[in-house]
Amino acid sequence: MQYVSFEKDRKYDLIAVGRIAIDFNPLDYFKPLSESQQYRKYLGGSPANVAVGLARLGKKVGFIGKVSDDQFGDYVTNFFASEGIDVSRVTRAKNGEKLGLTFTEILSPTESSILMYRDGIADLTLDPSDVDEEYIASAKAILISGTALAQSPSREACLKAVQLAGKNNTKVIFDIDYRAYNWKSKDEIAVYYTAVAEHADIIMGSREEYDLTQSIFAPDMDDEQTAKYWFAKQAKIVIIKHGKKGSTAHTYDGQKYNIKSFPVTAFKSFGGGDGYGSAFLYGLFEGKEMIECLELGSASASMLVSAHGCSEFMPTVAELEKFIADEKKEFGEMIARE
Repeated sequence: MQYVSFEKDRKYDLIAVGRIAIDFNPLDYFKPLSESQQYRKYLGGSPANVAVGLARLGKKVGFIGKVSDDQFGDYVTNFFASEGIDVSRVTRAKNGEKLGLTFTEILSPTESSILMYRDGIADLTLDPSDVDEEYIASAKAILISGTALAQSPSREACLKAVQLAGKNNTKVIFDIDYRAYNWKSKDEIAVYYTAVAEHADIIMGSREEYDLTQSIFAPDMDDEQTAKYWFAKQAKIVIIKHGKKGSTAHTYDGQKYNIKSFPVTAFKSFGGGDGYGSAFLYGLFEGKEMIECLELGSASASMLVSAHGCSEFMPTVAELEKFIADEKKEFGEMIARE
């Protein structure tokens, strides 16, 4: 069953809105961040990674975002363009704001942390005037990242995009993507997350992220109650992630689809969520059944936690299909399904 119907005559499958950043992942890993001295640079930021992931899978992708007016801004814009992502709405910050930087710590395959620099950054200067109706109407769906709601004017730009999407039957995907940086209080988080979630057709997040979103209006809910709450708004699919235990897609008809992680030798414990999101959405755009979409997402997530970075290691369709086939050959046909 297809739970979300996309307009077919659109130029873009997805337009992502929000954070473009740079990740520095250590090459001298398995030691504390304070002791790492060598790093490799990658394009980062959850919506940026999802955009790259979908482009690698053959989908037409655009982006609305703000980057620094310097060589790092050149780097991320050129990387997007090389992946076939439309950069016509990726503009430059005007007052010296810089790209957000993330330094990662890889202590072990299961112990990782991140240090983010998020003050005076370009992506949060995205302005409502940077969002135009023609561009929103050219997409089957837009993706809003929760980090883009942390400050003005970026939050107003996102809310404008959501309103224009509703006007033009462009579906809204909300990736809660919680990061503690830039937020002032839990109440502020709940207000702005809810403002987008109420208009979203698909919501993706962890249990913690849903708890933050609902802390004022619908606290103390379990997964089933959470799904029903958002179905009473506009959502058709509510995905709740549970880390290594897998994830569940709840659908508005009361169905529940569970997926586990594919067995891999992990290199790090971050990056899988963006692979999951891009491959899951690829499945939806392709009209695949829900369990197949989840399987694609789970496979991509496992591939990404096995890699040194995220954006540059997003799989192609052929690589994704080969990974799933190899895993099933070794572990059994239903290895990731419950």
